[in-house]
Amino acid sequence: MPTENNCPAAATAPRKSRRRASLIAKTSILVVCASGLAFCLAWWLLKSGVSGWIALPIVLLLALVVGYVFARHLITPLLQMRDAAEAMATGTYNTRVPITGTDEIAQLATSFNAMAEELEHADQMRKDLIANVSHELRTPVAAMQALAENMADNIVEPTPANLEMIVSETHRLTDLIAFLLDLSRMEAGAASLEITRFDFKEFLEGTAKPLEIADGGHNHRVQIDVPDKLDIEADENRLHQLFTNIISNAMKHSPDDTDIVVECHADDAADTIVTNVVDYGSTIAPESREAIFRRFIRGKQPGTSSGGTGLGLPIARWAARLHGGDVTVVDDPRGADFMVTLPRHHQDAADGSNPAANANGG
Repeated sequence: MPTENNCPAAATAPRKSRRRASLIAKTSILVVCASGLAFCLAWWLLKSGVSGWIALPIVLLLALVVGYVFARHLITPLLQMRDAAEAMATGTYNTRVPITGTDEIAQLATSFNAMAEELEHADQMRKDLIANVSHELRTPVAAMQALAENMADNIVEPTPANLEMIVSETHRLTDLIAFLLDLSRMEAGAASLEITRFDFKEFLEGTAKPLEIADGGHNHRVQIDVPDKLDIEADENRLHQLFTNIISNAMKHSPDDTDIVVECHADDAADTIVTNVVDYGSTIAPESREAIFRRFIRGKQPGTSSGGTGLGLPIARWAARLHGGDVTVVDDPRGADFMVTLPRHHQDAADGSNPAANANGG
């Protein structure tokens, strides 16, 4: 509503005025001090009988020195940020500037350091990209090459089991390529939704069943607790991508012979569907709960796997936010709990309505 949109601006305006006043006050003090000292010195020199032609240069020199000292103190943080920006231009992204005070310059320094931290992370991701992708590609390619060479040399027979291994590795390559394509779409912000209405319980059951089969001998069981006749308006393919990543991530970080619990309920007040995917084999420290959604961050928890490409969770959150929802990690005594919040009814972006975000305080 218009009143809600105006309130934040009204609340922000006084804060901005107070912040501006702090720097204005320092500048005003500079002018008053320099003027006051100049006046006092001029009065004293004239009172002492010094000629005005001699007193004038002395007063101007004093005002210049006082003004320079005060101004130097004010612009020192700006000079530090200039030096840091020049260092960052050469690729040194670990540069930070000290923060002193609470005025606008201190606010600028805080924002500058936050920007430098993000640039450092982005630069590290860029450096890790080739290494990560090369590693993920090398393993299945090497496995297929070794098996094909052994078949060509008649060392092993082209049995269905051996051929199935090659098929499995090609699926792994296909998944990696799909991850990279989704990453490029995520970076470009180019994604469209094909909205349909479907039964959410049937959808989750259909998503989890192939994951249980592909899990092989790890014997993970996916327990689904979803109310009957719970419909949702969404892009089924995008949600399949979302929940496949979340559930498979839970399997990777869970010991063998454990359960993955998928619980779902409708939040009628917010018009959302909340789904919790819980595994009993791992926990995530509160300070790491946002970091795991950054690209190429791999989990270190023990389980059936040390982690995948480091793209699954960022893509899952991206898919949720395309629908106006979100994916977060919440406290749960049972283990790691990924909470997926999705609007039950689709809202066009032009509507400006986002039930899931509103439910999460967005």
